[in-house]
Amino acid sequence: MARILIVDDESAIRKALERFLAGANYDVLSAKDGEEAMEIVERETIDLALVDLVMPKMDGVELIHRMKRAQPAIVPIVLTGFGTITSAVEAMKAGAYHYLTKPFELDDIAALIATALEHRQLKEENRLLKKELRDKYRFENMVGTSDEMASVYDLVEKVAETDSTVLITGESGTGKELVARAIHYNSPRRDKPLVVVNCAAIPEELLESELFGHMKGAFTGAIATHAGRFDAADRGTIFLDEIGDMSMKLQVKVLRVLQEQRFEPVGSTTTHEVDVRIIAATNQDLDRAVHERRFREDLYYRLNVIPIHIPPLRERTTDISLLLHHFLEKFAFGKEPKSLTPAALERLTAYSWPGNVRELENLIERIVVLKKDDVIDIADLPAKILGKAPPAAHAADESGEVTIPEHGISFKKAVGDFETKLIEGALKQTGGNKNKAATLLHLNRTTLVEKIKKKRLDMSEQE
Repeated sequence: MARILIVDDESAIRKALERFLAGANYDVLSAKDGEEAMEIVERETIDLALVDLVMPKMDGVELIHRMKRAQPAIVPIVLTGFGTITSAVEAMKAGAYHYLTKPFELDDIAALIATALEHRQLKEENRLLKKELRDKYRFENMVGTSDEMASVYDLVEKVAETDSTVLITGESGTGKELVARAIHYNSPRRDKPLVVVNCAAIPEELLESELFGHMKGAFTGAIATHAGRFDAADRGTIFLDEIGDMSMKLQVKVLRVLQEQRFEPVGSTTTHEVDVRIIAATNQDLDRAVHERRFREDLYYRLNVIPIHIPPLRERTTDISLLLHHFLEKFAFGKEPKSLTPAALERLTAYSWPGNVRELENLIERIVVLKKDDVIDIADLPAKILGKAPPAAHAADESGEVTIPEHGISFKKAVGDFETKLIEGALKQTGGNKNKAATLLHLNRTTLVEKIKKKRLDMSEQE
């Protein structure tokens, strides 16, 4: 039940409002002046206050100031018989939600109170949501104690307080977005928007409009003017995930925003100015992309002001046990978390986790949901964790038909593994001679050398 405080030196108005609002199921308190009202505010929680503007001892504007200092969530509504523009402006500046002149209809004030209380609830929900987000992305909530992750935390903590552009790199599933959110929610921009854009998930022909907005009629299907993500992120942060997949044409416009903090929506000649911090992320090697002219060199250097690399899970195996117990607690949903037998823990720790933290999290959620017992044993783990999956290079039977294991396989990884085995076999057969190996594989030598570099195979040269 909402608690309303009525402050008015006119007894008739005060009592009429008390009877009406009590009949509308509000908890009603009243005071004849500002001093009496402040005594109530200092001992009771008040949701909304109806405040007369002209009163003895303390006027309504001063009372609103004092109430808001004592209880910032109070929603004041000013009531007065002196409806001047000046007094209205002063009351609104002091924090009044609305301004009504006497006389007023009780039904009108009832509707206004309902709207004001709804507004208060939305503001409180928004405040709690922001607090929850800040708590969720505190540095101490990030899981991992390895030396590799300690370096990441140290860098994130230092860069959060600045407005510097950040480029986060790492394989898919390593937690690049989590790091971006930690930076934003620990920065001075924490109370402003964080706008996330996955550049790989939006078709190229739509990405420009999504980022910068468009005018009505700018292209087929543009039936209304649309504000872009950069406008939405004004005074906050925009996180451009998978920026390595962005077209060269769009890279030019992003470069301009980085340099000048301005852009034009599609189909417009009007320049929009914004105050936006840019955090970008990619799982690609942008150095190589620049060399291959797939990514602009000037944009790369503008983005790479503060580089943060998130190591894959296989390079920080000491964090796997912590992550396992973290996700077991997360998916317990208030119940006692399931436990792992030593054998299951050993197998999970020894697995290479090509999908990184995301793969580990998804696996634990699946096991927790499907497992009825409280203890997770080795028999509950999928075949790929146990090393029972057929090798990718031998996934065909005698008839030549490919057999896919029940748990499935990663197509990209299977093809990559088979390609690696072919290259390693050719190099072994030719004693490491890349010319001969390329001939065996019907490849150009330069193509073979690039694949060897990419896969980080033995580069010893024998001609």
